[in-house]
Amino acid sequence: MLYLFNDFVLDPNRRELRRGDAVVAVEPQVFDLLEFLIRNRDHVVSRDDVLEAVWRGRIVSDATLSSRISAARNAIGDTGEEQRLIRTIARKGLRFVGEVREESGTTGGAAARPLVPPVTEPAIAVLPFTNMSSDPEQDYFADGVVEDIITALSRCSGIVVIARNSSFTYKGRAVDVREVGRELGVAYVLEGSVRRAGSRLRITGQLIDAATGAHLWAERFDGEASEVFALQDDITARVVAAIEPTLELAESERRRPVPQSELDAYDLLLRASSLRDAFTADSLRGAIGCLEQALAIDPTYAPAMAALAYCHALRHFQGWLATDEDYRRKAVALAWRASELAPNAAQVLWMAAFAIWNMADEIAPARELFRRSLAINPNSAMALVLAGWIEAMAGNQAAGRELILRAQRLNPRDPRGWFASGAMAICAVADEDFEDAIVWADRALAQNRRFAVALRVLIVALVKTGALSRAARVAQELLTVEPELTVSSFQSRIPFPVASMAATYAEALRAAGVPE
Repeated sequence: MLYLFNDFVLDPNRRELRRGDAVVAVEPQVFDLLEFLIRNRDHVVSRDDVLEAVWRGRIVSDATLSSRISAARNAIGDTGEEQRLIRTIARKGLRFVGEVREESGTTGGAAARPLVPPVTEPAIAVLPFTNMSSDPEQDYFADGVVEDIITALSRCSGIVVIARNSSFTYKGRAVDVREVGRELGVAYVLEGSVRRAGSRLRITGQLIDAATGAHLWAERFDGEASEVFALQDDITARVVAAIEPTLELAESERRRPVPQSELDAYDLLLRASSLRDAFTADSLRGAIGCLEQALAIDPTYAPAMAALAYCHALRHFQGWLATDEDYRRKAVALAWRASELAPNAAQVLWMAAFAIWNMADEIAPARELFRRSLAINPNSAMALVLAGWIEAMAGNQAAGRELILRAQRLNPRDPRGWFASGAMAICAVADEDFEDAIVWADRALAQNRRFAVALRVLIVALVKTGALSRAARVAQELLTVEPELTVSSFQSRIPFPVASMAATYAEALRAAGVPE
């Protein structure tokens, strides 16, 4: 059956959306969403109806659902406020209200539809943990850990998590994770075990690539059985904090071979993430190019908007672009728009918060966005570090240090740990503990020698401790990273809510030989 509306044809057999003779490029979930809405156009469908039909009951974030609805509207030209084709019914759901004509499909043989539709975001199944002890009571504890992990992972932006009902069908069975991946349509599987020895509990977890069986991450957790609930919470927090960046890196590597001409908005977002983490002036420029391409494909794609604003903020504090208020205005506008489109996406909110603080110098709104992000996903190491950084710069170094230390405890092997070390150095300078600041700044630079924030704070600490010759050498290194740096341009670019800290930085940079 073909569905004709306006000048479009939706062909379920070929899984094509056509406008005239041209095929409109849509992602698989967007096509499934359109088909479902059109087939059920005689009534309003609820959010749960959509999740069951399109995601087969997987847990997905509101941001993911909103982005797919926006992409569906975009694909069929329903972008105005009047919602001529896909209408949102407040507190009820969605309905396709356009006039549709049905015709028998004679445009080709029916293509076999997969049992589980392909997804663009990384999909993960958390399998029941194996009870390795002789105590059957530990089954309940193991199941509780898994349920908490499923719930916590579902709060992470851009991760599709298989619901408990599906993953627990494998309880008590010896399974091949590759078979689980095929049956549930997931790219990743998290499995683990629980063992009790006397008063001690040991829990292990492994994240596995479901296509190859390769182990991507593994960790062991030990604790007292008497503190079972605290241990359960701690395990959940640490697993989620480690898995989120691991999945992002794995997805970037998995999609790297895709030709540029075949990249969709999500592929471009992942490619941008990989370039961003390379953290050079050229790679950040490349990341921004990818994100601009993603927004050309889907102008309402909130994760790409937030990531673009965040990349501008990184270049801004690194001094890797010319002083131009226009990029600041555009980036801040993107950050606010992203937070409006995806108000429940934790990563969107913290990226937007960092951009707004760095380039609009608005600490109160940025704090509120960080608060909302951490309320949704309290286990995001990057959100904790950046929120702590802002607090330290605002003179609330005790609160900032607490947030940063929590991030370090949750993910002690974070490949972006230089952010946390640099932020701890800022806390130490705010406390006038300059020896400690040197230790933290050196630790950050051992991981990333191009991190201008750590170079600047190291100069301050060295000048304050009288190590002027080393401060001068570090200043020359800073000027190779940021060739156009001057004391006055730095003061005009970087927000310092505390005037005394701004003065401290300016004096130290001058003393180390940075041009006025």
